[in-house]
Amino acid sequence: MAEGWSFPKGELLAGKKGLVMGVANDKSIAWGIASQLAAQGAELAFTYMGEALERRVRPLVESIGAEVMIPADVTDDGSMDAAFAEVERRFGRLDFLVHSIAFANREELKGSFIDNTTREGFLTAMNVSVFSFVDSARRAARLMQPGGSIITMTYLGSERVIPNYNTMGVAKAALEAATRYAAKDLGSKGVRVNAISAGAMRTLSLAGIAGGREKLSQGRKFSALKEDTSMEGVAGAALWLLSDLGRSTTGEVVHVDAGFHMIGLPDEEAEQTA
Repeated sequence: MAEGWSFPKGELLAGKKGLVMGVANDKSIAWGIASQLAAQGAELAFTYMGEALERRVRPLVESIGAEVMIPADVTDDGSMDAAFAEVERRFGRLDFLVHSIAFANREELKGSFIDNTTREGFLTAMNVSVFSFVDSARRAARLMQPGGSIITMTYLGSERVIPNYNTMGVAKAALEAATRYAAKDLGSKGVRVNAISAGAMRTLSLAGIAGGREKLSQGRKFSALKEDTSMEGVAGAALWLLSDLGRSTTGEVVHVDAGFHMIGLPDEEAEQTA
């Protein structure tokens, strides 16, 4: 979030219970979303993986008055069984799920996609970044009634070639396809499933991509609004999709990137200042 800025309090999610997966630190998109949801009255549970992340995330969770933190390794079925059993024990039901988990080996996020992608790295990226969403959505939906909502986080590298995004771009394309298939399957249950495609932001994920810092300045210069993607904007889109405001929206990839995604060729002025 912008320095010195906080989400105004409201009651759009009063009485709603949700699970947030993927908070790593106070710069995480998942944390920005969680802060917005908490400000609107939601009761939240968080998952984490490992003691190091727990130490980093617990103070954040406590700062918004949340109490439920659950260990979860998305690559281990037993861990996921235990995590969602604990969610059910603590909450009884879920009204929404925020999935913000992705991983690819750092050495594969630079240079040539063809030359640097390994079988092991490719499967790891697909397992952590895509199957974890499918698995989490399936488990969460079992705890939802009609009106439930699920979101995941993606990026434009799923649709267009972004230098150094490589394996993660392919994984994000699969994630977006999974979003549509999940939306179709869960629609008859009254559960909506959508993805948010956020622009480049100062997160741990961006830091792991070669040339990540340049993507920030390029996103600003070449966007329609000529500004950075804001945490407030991404969190606001999440609030829309997770609350009753998004009641008729499902199976969508919503771009929140200051209009960067729609630009085919940058104008001459932007080219000269790049």
